[in-house]
Amino acid sequence: MKKSGSGTTCAVVGCKNSRKHLNEWLDRECYDHKPATKRQCPCTPLFTFFRKPDSDMESRTWLKALNVKKPPRNVFVCSYHFVDKKPTKDNPFPELWLGYNRTPQPKRRQLTQRTTASPQIKKRRLESEDSPETCQPACEAEPATPKFRDAQTQWEDPSHVDHMYCSTTPSVKVDKATQCEAEMGPTVTSTMVIDDARSRLYTGVRMVQFFTLVTVLLPFSKPSITLPVVDQILMTLMKLKLNLILGDIAHRFNVSTSMASIVISHWIDVMGEQFKVLIPWLPRETIRATMPLSFQMNYPQTTCIIDCAESAMQRATNHDSRSDTFSQYKSRNTVKYLVAVAPNGLIMFISDAYAGRSSDKFITMDSGFLDYLRAGDEVMADRGFTIRDLLDERRVSLNIPAFTYRRNQLTNEETTRTRRVANVRIHVERAIQRLKVFKILSQTVPISMAPKLDNILTICAGLVNLKSPLIRVPREV
Repeated sequence: MKKSGSGTTCAVVGCKNSRKHLNEWLDRECYDHKPATKRQCPCTPLFTFFRKPDSDMESRTWLKALNVKKPPRNVFVCSYHFVDKKPTKDNPFPELWLGYNRTPQPKRRQLTQRTTASPQIKKRRLESEDSPETCQPACEAEPATPKFRDAQTQWEDPSHVDHMYCSTTPSVKVDKATQCEAEMGPTVTSTMVIDDARSRLYTGVRMVQFFTLVTVLLPFSKPSITLPVVDQILMTLMKLKLNLILGDIAHRFNVSTSMASIVISHWIDVMGEQFKVLIPWLPRETIRATMPLSFQMNYPQTTCIIDCAESAMQRATNHDSRSDTFSQYKSRNTVKYLVAVAPNGLIMFISDAYAGRSSDKFITMDSGFLDYLRAGDEVMADRGFTIRDLLDERRVSLNIPAFTYRRNQLTNEETTRTRRVANVRIHVERAIQRLKVFKILSQTVPISMAPKLDNILTICAGLVNLKSPLIRVPREV
C-alpha cells in the first residue's frame, strides 16, 4: 500500500485507484438521484478496498498474485482486481489486471488407477456390451453436462462438452474490449477524465461528448488489442490534442511504444471515416435560418466563408518533397488545407492536406469544394482567392475585399465595403484558431504522420463542430 496524504491506494502495480479518488467520485452529484450526491444515493460505489487476509496461507497467496518485490505492512486491493468484485469463496484472490502478464495456472489432472484385467473378465465385458438389455439403459441415460469456465472472458457455458463440435447450441462469443468496458476495469481514463475541464484538456471536448464518442466507436475496436477501448480512444485524442511523443503516451497507459503506435494508427483511420458525418454541408434554408445579425444586415446571401490554413511540417530528406512543401508565405515547410465555414461558424468543409507550395486557387479546384456550390450561392474569401472565373461558370457570386490595382488608394466606398467584409470574414479565422487548439496542427507535424494527415484534419474539424457555437445568435425577447 502506497501512503499519501489522502489515505489508501491500491497495492496492484500500475493501479491508480485511491481513497482520494473514491471520495471525489462520492462527492459528485448523482444523475439518477438528483440533487443527492453519490455518497447519499443507493448507487453502487465506483470501487471498494479489501485488506489482505490475516491467515498465513491466504496472505502468501495474495502476495504471490500481486507480485510485489517489497510488500508493505498493510496491503489493500481495490475491487477491480477480483472476478466477483470482492473476495468470494470461489474467487478469494485478486486475479484481474494485476499489472503484468500472468501465465494461467494449469489444473492438476486426476489420476485414475488402471488394473490389468484377466482374459475371463474381458470376455464377460464384451458379452455384456453386446447384450441389448444392458445397452438400452446406457443409451437412454443422459450424460452429465459439466460446466467450463474460460479464464479470459470469465463466463460459464453449460452447453460446452469436450469434443462436441457439432453441438446445436450456438456458442457465446464475448468481445474482449466490450468485456473490459462492461467490467469497468482499472482504466487510465477513470483517473484522468474526471470532469469537463480535464476532458477538454486531454480530448478537446466535454466529458459527456467524449463518452458518447466511445459508445459510438466501440463496434470498431480490434479484439486482438487487450487495452480497454476507452483508453485506446483517449490515447488517440491525447496524441491529437497535446501532440505527445509516443514514449510519453506509452508510459502513461502502461503499454509498449509499438502498441501505442498501432492503437493510434488504427483509431485515426476509424475516426477519419466515421467523423465525416460531423462535417455536414448545410442546406441553404438552414444557413438562412441560423445566419447571425451581422450577415443579415450586409451579406444575407452568403453561403460560406473560405480560407486556407497552414501547419508546419517536418523537413523531408527528399529534395523534391522539401521544395514542394516550402511555403513562401511562412518561409518554412508546411502543409496547406482549405476550410469552409458557414455564417454561423460551423465548419462545413475541410480539404485534404496539400503541399505548402500549392496556391489557393489550385486547392479550391482540386479539393472538390466547388462541387458543393449551387447556382445563386455567394462565397466570401480573401484577396488571394482569384477564383471568380471558376465561380462564374457555376453562377456563384464571389465577395472579396477591393484591390488597389494600379491605384494609390481605395475609394471611400471600397474602403467601407472592405471593412464590412473583414468584419464578418474574421469568423473563418476564429474557426481555424479552434482547429489549431489541437497541437498536432499548431506544432510541427512529424513526417511519419503525413500519410494520416487527411484523416487528422477530418477528426479535428469534427471535434471542433462538437463544441459550443462559434457565433451566439441572440434570442428573441
